[in-house]
Amino acid sequence: MTLPARLRRMVGRLRPRSAVAGDASPRTPGVSQVGRGRARRAVGAVLAVGLVYAVLAGPARLGELTPGALLRIPLEGLLVAALLLALPARPRRVVVAVVGPLLGLLAVVKLADLGFRTTLDRPFDLVLDWLLLDDAFGFVRDSAGRAGAVGAAVGAVVLIGVLLLLTTVALRRVAALLVQHERAATRVVAALTVGWVVCAVVGVRIVPGVPVADTGVTALVGAHAEQVDARLRDRERFTAQIAADPFQDVPGDRLLTGLRGKDVVLAFVESYGRDAIEDPELAPQVNPVLDGGTERLRAAGYQARSGFLTSPTFGGGSWLAHDTLLSGLWTDNEQRHRSLLASDRLTLNGAFRRAGWQTVGVLPAATQPWPEQGFFSYDRYYDAEAMGYRGPKFSYAPMPDQYTLSFFQRTVRADADRPVMAEIPLISSHSPWTAVPRMIGWDQVGDGSVYRDQAARDDGDADDTGRARAGYRQAIAYSLETLISYVRTYGDDDLVLVFLGDHQPAPVVTGEGASRDVPITIVARDPAVLDRVSGWGWQPGLRPGPDAPRWPMDTFRDRFLTTFGPSTPPIAAPR
Repeated sequence: MTLPARLRRMVGRLRPRSAVAGDASPRTPGVSQVGRGRARRAVGAVLAVGLVYAVLAGPARLGELTPGALLRIPLEGLLVAALLLALPARPRRVVVAVVGPLLGLLAVVKLADLGFRTTLDRPFDLVLDWLLLDDAFGFVRDSAGRAGAVGAAVGAVVLIGVLLLLTTVALRRVAALLVQHERAATRVVAALTVGWVVCAVVGVRIVPGVPVADTGVTALVGAHAEQVDARLRDRERFTAQIAADPFQDVPGDRLLTGLRGKDVVLAFVESYGRDAIEDPELAPQVNPVLDGGTERLRAAGYQARSGFLTSPTFGGGSWLAHDTLLSGLWTDNEQRHRSLLASDRLTLNGAFRRAGWQTVGVLPAATQPWPEQGFFSYDRYYDAEAMGYRGPKFSYAPMPDQYTLSFFQRTVRADADRPVMAEIPLISSHSPWTAVPRMIGWDQVGDGSVYRDQAARDDGDADDTGRARAGYRQAIAYSLETLISYVRTYGDDDLVLVFLGDHQPAPVVTGEGASRDVPITIVARDPAVLDRVSGWGWQPGLRPGPDAPRWPMDTFRDRFLTTFGPSTPPIAAPR
């Protein structure tokens, strides 16, 4: 080999591999690649710390979702950081493996609390609300179709899994940062601990009601632990309340003698709450219907008395209100609901049946088999399928309220051979209030086909407004107008109508902190009926005023049976 050839070969060996022809991948990273790697690690670290902080400091109430409310020092975060700094490598990995998924579960509980407070104005019940998953699936299926319901269920499961994974990965990254920068991290944790103590002593609050020295996670866990303990203890207590019924063995000839010969219709108006008649934005459309209806019914010979009942539920869970009113027992959760339906408690329907009435359930929202119907002592029961409706749905409602009452009139009341007691939930005012029917002539209702064109127009109108409150007040006005029109069209001396709300609408309509009161009204043409209730103190007309009496809903059954029976036992103490 010649000298020039050797020199060329030696120079080739000394040149970087990236400079050799045909070699496109450098052995060592360039400056730009190192910078990008550091940037990615920095972003990952910030996201990890932010996620852990958000889980610990994030509020469980919609009203606290503000930037100021997030400016707090979570004590639990300081304790976890101190523990990770103090432990050696292997125990530290164990802590991350345990605490990471727990942070994910904490995030799930906070999101559940946020959702339940937004819709039902209460926190998530760790013991009982799992039973509502089936009802939630049914609601989404009825509103968005089966595919939408399945998609929502799968999405919820995936979201929970992703949260558990992300919080574990994030905590592992935080632990690595603490160890990598141990001295600086120790100083920061110590400074924040001193700051937490000072803020706790002074009571520093950037947002009213939200202390900077935060112990929210501890309070949340403690509240849910107390909730679990209360639910476990409640079953036995409620069972004893079911058995203590002063009307259980009263013979039929001593029940409801003040209503002999009357057809009694008990109508629940979905989401008809106190705010509908008192909220400045809702009342201007609802109150004229009630006040005008009072005058029209008075001209036809009817009188009305109204008051308030306090419902056991808010924003949903209509069946809990039905249970409470009909059984005389405060039924505010699924455990009580199921215990009640498994008992032989005398319901208001059962009392009418024992006294000789034909009892009827007309339930347009019952779209699935309901074997528990026997508890309510119906002689005849009509679900959505049995009602033969051939028109379109209106949002959630399978059929308009006017069709429901028309079906009841022509199928039950017109051909009854003895007095009828009917329970009829009206559901046109059910959320989401995006499609509301309009009144038509009663002789036009038929099988409901007439509503097809109307539903199409209403869907367009709902999309134009796009506001829950506007749709809600329109729906309530429609349901109330339907009841008033039914009495004027089909009423007589033997009709007694009792109508009430089951619960207030969701907080999206009422705002947070609204009462659980619902209006209740009794309408009759026979003055003897209203003379019986004169001692209740209810106010004249279809609309109760602000000072109208307010009873717990579970007291109604006993008051009603006592008022309309000549020799019944004294009223049992509520709850």
